[in-house]
Amino acid sequence: MKPTHTWSSVCSFEDVLPNSGVAALIDGRQIAVFRVGDAIYALDNYDPHSEANVLSRGLVGDINGEPVVASPVYKHHFNLATGRCIEDANYSVRAWPTRVSDGKIWIKTQPLRKTTRRRLVVIGNGMAGMKVVEELLGISGQPYDITVFGAEPVPNYNRILLSPLLAGEKRFDDIVLNPIQWYRDNGVTLHLGDPAVAIDRVRRRVRSRNGIEAEYDRLLLATGSNPIVLPVPGKELPGVVTFRDLQDVNTMLEAARTHKKAVVIGGGLLGLEAANALLKQGMQVTVVHLLETLMERQLDPVAAQLLKQSLEKRGLQFHMPAKTTAILGMDRVRAVQFADGTLIEADLVVMAAGIRPNTELARAAGLRCDRGVLVNDTMQTFDPCVYAVGECVQHRNNTYGLVAPLYEQASVCATHLAEHGVGRYRGSMLSTHLKVTGIDLFSAGDFLGGPGSEALVLRDSKRGIYKRIVIENNKVRGAVLYGDTRDGAWYCELMNEGRDVGPLRDKLIFGEAVARPQ
Repeated sequence: MKPTHTWSSVCSFEDVLPNSGVAALIDGRQIAVFRVGDAIYALDNYDPHSEANVLSRGLVGDINGEPVVASPVYKHHFNLATGRCIEDANYSVRAWPTRVSDGKIWIKTQPLRKTTRRRLVVIGNGMAGMKVVEELLGISGQPYDITVFGAEPVPNYNRILLSPLLAGEKRFDDIVLNPIQWYRDNGVTLHLGDPAVAIDRVRRRVRSRNGIEAEYDRLLLATGSNPIVLPVPGKELPGVVTFRDLQDVNTMLEAARTHKKAVVIGGGLLGLEAANALLKQGMQVTVVHLLETLMERQLDPVAAQLLKQSLEKRGLQFHMPAKTTAILGMDRVRAVQFADGTLIEADLVVMAAGIRPNTELARAAGLRCDRGVLVNDTMQTFDPCVYAVGECVQHRNNTYGLVAPLYEQASVCATHLAEHGVGRYRGSMLSTHLKVTGIDLFSAGDFLGGPGSEALVLRDSKRGIYKRIVIENNKVRGAVLYGDTRDGAWYCELMNEGRDVGPLRDKLIFGEAVARPQ
């Protein structure tokens, strides 16, 4: 016969002063009962390190958002909810279920499952979140029981390579970063196709769309970003897609097999990569852009014009500047209409007009958000138990959509989750490479310059090479390279280190091999 576990009344709720503890005897065991606000916790009163029943006399407090009691003897700290010893998990104690009813404190005679490791829940199975998990496992082995909720039904893949996947240059297996077996081998609980829909920060609990609940000691938000969908009539017609995930790629590939005319709205990095990929799939593609300059955030007008000419030679068509006012069609998109009254026929419309940080879940949980989830230099939100990385965050008023800064954030976040943290994320210097086969393009930093700067320019029309290096106070501030990008990493190094390039000035434009002192 299985033993029955009952609830025992130990004392009145008012008998326990706020932020303090008392000792109770239940079935011959000493139990330490603590009151923190209106919450009641119960742990073994026995301190394993001092071998004395003293925890009820310890100081109650908070360490990085965890409610703890400090042993009055050796000052080890124990999590009030789980009994985990923060300094050494081998000295953890048992926690006991509690409830308050009729003004009395009740304790169940069966302890909670003893937890020696903390629980980390990761919301988002993308590149940023999984980079944190990879780094965390590399630093400390397995300091957490890790649970991951992913919205997509597939494991983590390299989102940067969606363009080659769309172009037919890669297969999906080629771009998978963490196959299912990786999660199993590392003891990571993975819920695919089941996004988190609610965060209870009081109870430290996450609930998924399918109703799965996971409790956490630390929570990592890596919810990414949402594509901007233009608020125009017809935006919900079949054949109108965004370009953010594997499903979008599959939708476009299916359209390319049965339709011929595509319009890509957005002449930025993502839009041009999508347009080139659809062209390689045999579609007639027109790129529509609001401004006169392609990739205006990454290129100066000269480099943008060279890029446009190169893409036109490949067969891409451009309609710019142009403002989209409507998408026309009945059962499927048939054309795109513009403010000047012109129409362009289309069987497929790809919206690649930018992204916005996905802050919906964070806002609903009461976390502070502006354009993104606000984080400090340790990637911690204003709730010390909740961290955030990737495209969803806003750090020092900046948001990021490129992989390099996301990985830099992940590295810092992992060290702090492992409690080895001394690093700080202070922002990133952005650089851009266009992933279009046969076109070499690189940009970084402030490539336009200002009143106090000067530009070194090299243009070789015959070879299709253009270089622009912006210098201010003998330091490289920005660079645009077209046709020859071999020295992009070197220029980035000069910018990041703030190196004095005065002695190199006359040769700087010709690259590292020529300019570096022998």
